[in-house]
Amino acid sequence: MASSGVLWWGVRLSLLVGCIAVAVRLQNALGGGSSAGGSSSIHHGAMPRAYCYQDVRPDVSTLHLRKYSKEEAVNCFTVSDDGLFSRVFNRDVVGESDTTANLLHVRPGYVVPGLWDGHGHLLQYGEFLHSADLFGSTSPDDIRARLREYLDANPAAGTRDEWARGIGWNQMAMGGMPTADMLESDERLKGRFFMLDRVDVHCTWVSQAVLDLLPDELPDVPGGEIIRTPGMGVFCDNAMDIVMALWPKPSVARKKTFVTSAMRALHEVGLVGMHDAGVFPADIAMYDDLSRTEDWTLRVYAMVECKERNTFCPKDAVKISHDDGMLTVRSVKLFADGALGSWGSAMIEPYSDRPDTSGSLLVNASTLTSLTHSWAAAGFQVNIHAIGDLANRYAIDAMESALQSVCSGSGSLSSQSQSSSSLAECQTARHRFRIEHSQIIHPDDQARMHALGIIPSIQPTHATSDMAYAELRLGAHRTAAEAYRMRSLLDLYPVLGSDFPVEPPNPFEGLYAAVTRRNPHTGVGPPGYEDGWHTDEVLNLDRALEGFTKNVARGAFLEGKAGVIQEGAFADWIVLDEPLEKLGIEELRRVKVRETWVAGKQVFKRDDEDRTADRTAKEHL
Repeated sequence: MASSGVLWWGVRLSLLVGCIAVAVRLQNALGGGSSAGGSSSIHHGAMPRAYCYQDVRPDVSTLHLRKYSKEEAVNCFTVSDDGLFSRVFNRDVVGESDTTANLLHVRPGYVVPGLWDGHGHLLQYGEFLHSADLFGSTSPDDIRARLREYLDANPAAGTRDEWARGIGWNQMAMGGMPTADMLESDERLKGRFFMLDRVDVHCTWVSQAVLDLLPDELPDVPGGEIIRTPGMGVFCDNAMDIVMALWPKPSVARKKTFVTSAMRALHEVGLVGMHDAGVFPADIAMYDDLSRTEDWTLRVYAMVECKERNTFCPKDAVKISHDDGMLTVRSVKLFADGALGSWGSAMIEPYSDRPDTSGSLLVNASTLTSLTHSWAAAGFQVNIHAIGDLANRYAIDAMESALQSVCSGSGSLSSQSQSSSSLAECQTARHRFRIEHSQIIHPDDQARMHALGIIPSIQPTHATSDMAYAELRLGAHRTAAEAYRMRSLLDLYPVLGSDFPVEPPNPFEGLYAAVTRRNPHTGVGPPGYEDGWHTDEVLNLDRALEGFTKNVARGAFLEGKAGVIQEGAFADWIVLDEPLEKLGIEELRRVKVRETWVAGKQVFKRDDEDRTADRTAKEHL
C-alpha cells in the first residue's frame, strides 16, 4: 500500500509539474520585451506570449454592452513571434486542452485596442517639445517671460546658426497681431533670431534680426499675407516661405532626436500609431532609416508633401510599406487654404467679422484638380487640407473629377455620366480620398461628400478650441449649417485626430470633445453654450472611439490590422485603470494611461503608479 501511495502521489506530482512547466513557459513569455523602448523588428521567443487582464475589449464598438455573458467575455490573448495577435480568448472558458490557461497570471488593468491619431505632425511635435511653449500665453509680457526662460535653458538658441523656435501664440489673446518691436523691447531678447509659430502654424512671427535678413521692400505673396499693420514681423500661409528659406534647418541627427522624443510623448497618452499629415521626401528617407532601428516605436502612416508645396513630384515620392507595419507611405498631402483663426481659410462669402476678406486659396481650383488627377493616376491616396467652405468645395470638385478619370475603364475624362454610386464604390475600394480638417462645408457640398464617399479627417478639439471665436468669423447661420460637423458625417467613417502640435495629442481629450463639444481643459463650452457647443453634432463614446481606432485604420487601408484586438491584427494595445464605459464623462478627459504596447512590446509604463488603482484592481480579481 505504501508503494502504491508513493506511485499515486508521484503521478499526481508529475502531472502538476507538467502543468506548471507549461504555465511557466507561457508566463516567462510575458516577461520578454517588457522594457520601454522598442524596435520595428520585434524578436520574440518561438512560443507565443500570453497576456491576461481583468478585461479585454477587442472591438471598441462593443463598449455600450456594459453586461455580457461569461462566454462572450474576453480577458486573454497571445502574441506571435512577428508581433501579431495569434489568439484571443477567455481564460475562464476553456476546453480540456487549454486547462493550463487557468494558471496564467491576471494582470491588473483593462485593455482596449491601441489608439491612433488620424492627423498629426510627428517631426514638428518633436521640435515643439524642444522649443518655447507659447500655448495659453495671454500677453506680450507673458511671451517675453517664456522666451527668456527658454533662452536660459538653451543658451545657444537665438543665434544666426540656431534660431530660437516657439509655437502657440494667438493674437486674440494678445490683443492684436504681434510685431518684431515687441521682442526688441526686451534687452534679453534684443538682437536674437526668433521664429515663433501661431497656434495654428499658419502664421509665423519673427524678430528684427530675421527681418534684417530680408529686403526692405517685400511684395505681396499670392495665397499668403505679410502683416504690415501695426508693424512688420508676421508672415502667414504662403508668405511664410520667405522666412523658411532663411531658417537654418536642423541636422538629420537633430531631427531624429525630435522624432524619438515625440514618439515617447505620444506613447504616454496611449497612441500606438498616427497619420503624419505632410512629410517632405528627405524626411521620409530619414524616417525609413530610423524605422529600421530600435528607436522607432510608433506606427506611422505618412503623407508625402513635396518640397515645393502643391506640386507633383513623382521622382521624389517613394512608396514604402514595411512588412511589420511600422512605416507606410502611399498618400500625398495637398493644401487648399489657410486657417480660420488668421482669416486664412477660403470662404464662399466674406467673413462676418472682416467683410473686407473671404480668406485666401493657397492654390487655384484648376491646379488643385490637375494635381489630384496626377497623384491619383500615380497610385497615391490624395488628402487635401481644406478648412473654409470654398476650399472644401474646390477639394470635392477636384476629387470628383479625379475619380471620374481613374475609375473609368479607359482612364479618360469622358465618363461624366458615371453615377455617384459607382464612383463611391471605386473611391471606397481603391482610393479613399480624404479632406483633412473638413471644418466648414456648405450643405450642398456635404451632400456631395456623402454621395461620393469622401472621407472627412476631423480633429474634435479644433471645434472646442475655435468655438470661442468661430461664430464671430462665420455668423450664426453658417456656423449652425456648415461648421464642425461630426455626427452628420458618421456614414463616411470620419478619421479622428488632434493635429498635434496645434492641439495636444491626448486622444482622451479628443474623445471628451467629441462626446460633449466642451473644452477638455475647462469642462465647459463658450458663453451661451456652457453645456456644449452645437451638441446636435456630438458622438457617443463607441463612435468616437471608432474614429481613433477602426476608422483611422480604414483611412489608411489597414482595416482588420489596426484598431482591433483579433487574430492576425497588429499586437497593439493600451491598459487603463478602469473600464472606459464605466467612467463618468468628466473622468474621460482626465484618463491616465497605465501601459502602452506596440507589436507586443511595452513602449510605455506609467512611473507614478496609482496605488489606489492597483488596490482596486486586485479587489476585482
